Amino acid sequence: MPEFATAFSGMNSDRKLTHSELVRAIRLMIADEYEAIQVYTQLAESIDHELAREVLLDIADEERVHAGEFLRLLQELAPDEVEFYAQGAAEVEAEIAKTSPGKKDTVAEVKSSGPITIGSLKE
Repeated sequence: MPEFATAFSGMNSDRKLTHSELVRAIRLMIADEYEAIQVYTQLAESIDHELAREVLLDIADEERVHAGEFLRLLQELAPDEVEFYAQGAAEVEAEIAKTSPGKKDTVAEVKSSGPITIGSLKE
């Protein structure tokens, strides 16, 4: 699996990444974190060894934290990302409202509770 789909594939480059290359690299790292979650969870669900299962699931949870860190960094580096995520969330909320009348507006609840931070995720 390692190849790291280049942001210079593990070797120092003769130049620094541009801002747009950094943004793309962060997006790739987010995808890699989600892939790792899938691999660790799938393996954990495929074995009977309790210790190995617990360790794999714990590591999968750590990858979720990493994904959150990268997402927050991406929002800082590319603020327009937030608008796209909000648009996507609003589209899903519209579908939820159609299919589940009476269900609370979860996006509004999140917005009213303030920004999500690493500290708030631990609570």
